[in-house]
Amino acid sequence: MKKSIFFKSTLILIIGSLLTRGLGLIIRVVFTRSIGNDGINLYSLIMPTYSLIISITQLGLPTAISTLVARGNKRSKRIITSVLPIIVILNILMVTLILLSSKYIAVNLLNNRDATYPIMALSVILPFISISSILRGYFFGKQKMVPHTISNIIEQIARLVIIILFLPLLAKKGPVYAVSGFILLSAISEFISIIVFLVYLPKNFTISKSEFKPDLNTTKEVLNLCLPTISGRLIGNVAYFLEPVILTYVLKVTGYPISFIQGEYGVYNAYSLPLLVIPSFIVQAISTALVPEISKSYERNDKTNVIKRLKQSLSITIIIGSITNAIVFLFPELFLKIVYNTSKGINYIKVLAPFFIIYNLEGPLASVLQAVGQTKKAFRSTTIGVLVKTISIASLSFLNIGLYGLVIGEILNILIVVFLDILYVKKEVY
Repeated sequence: MKKSIFFKSTLILIIGSLLTRGLGLIIRVVFTRSIGNDGINLYSLIMPTYSLIISITQLGLPTAISTLVARGNKRSKRIITSVLPIIVILNILMVTLILLSSKYIAVNLLNNRDATYPIMALSVILPFISISSILRGYFFGKQKMVPHTISNIIEQIARLVIIILFLPLLAKKGPVYAVSGFILLSAISEFISIIVFLVYLPKNFTISKSEFKPDLNTTKEVLNLCLPTISGRLIGNVAYFLEPVILTYVLKVTGYPISFIQGEYGVYNAYSLPLLVIPSFIVQAISTALVPEISKSYERNDKTNVIKRLKQSLSITIIIGSITNAIVFLFPELFLKIVYNTSKGINYIKVLAPFFIIYNLEGPLASVLQAVGQTKKAFRSTTIGVLVKTISIASLSFLNIGLYGLVIGEILNILIVVFLDILYVKKEVY
């Protein structure tokens, strides 16, 4: 029975992720061709800020809720009502912070005044992302992957329709309108995703006014699980946020023009990296299915099943990652032409592709550490990796090698994080 649930969950997630990724690819083609190079550069510039804000707002709650629900020691309703106050407070704080600091971030840190309104637009979608995160964590903990899969597919279809109808009109007014509009329109698709989740909730799942009072012990348990997780993600996202800031500063000092820096950074983030992380939908599916499965087995002290699932996950990840990254490495120009109608970014793909086979192992390894209650160790490896990456970017960029300081930093980060995670997993599981 355990085997069938795990593989069924993984299969559903992989199929759903494949369909979602296919729709996402179409969205990316429409998006990149609609907003042009200036829009791509602007969107790539604010993406680190976007990722940082989302990580803070989610607070690692999906994984924490999933783990607690999977253990079955507490009622699911109690878990959800105990995290709602945290979500409400966080959203109020983050929306206020974004509105007050957007201009400063755009002008003083990103060196691009046009980024002000796209950053402000991020505040609109935060509440929707928070609610969907809670619901997603609940269904993951129940090992019910169909709601997540269906919601993702419907969300992507809605996003595609909205983009086709409205983005060309916004793009005619300029890249600021196009990027801001794209972010604001995402709120609609997130809302649709929430509706789908609510439809799949059990018919008897109702929360009365008396149940809205949070249980402090449960809240503490959730925070104990999610804070180490969010700490690792936060460190990674802070480093990601600082990437364009550090690159812009150092490369300007060494004589590179702003147009070159933002242009190349846009190529790196919008063209090269998306092709290198093609296997991520399978890796994400495996990692998501691992958390409740490993958590249950570890709770029962069934290390045999933990080791078995770990080996299976890593084997599948390596095989899929090797095949896809080898194809991208051999035919980068073909993929870039088909997807983005460009040849820019080949140089970065050629250097990074072999290392992204190793990068794919991060997901399953981190999921195992989270499931066995060792999120602090996952945080430790992430912290060390991003510190090395940030220092590498800051120092190597002085050598007049363009964006290759960032490329080398990315490689070092991958190698360090995966190596440390393997050591930690081996110590905890075997």
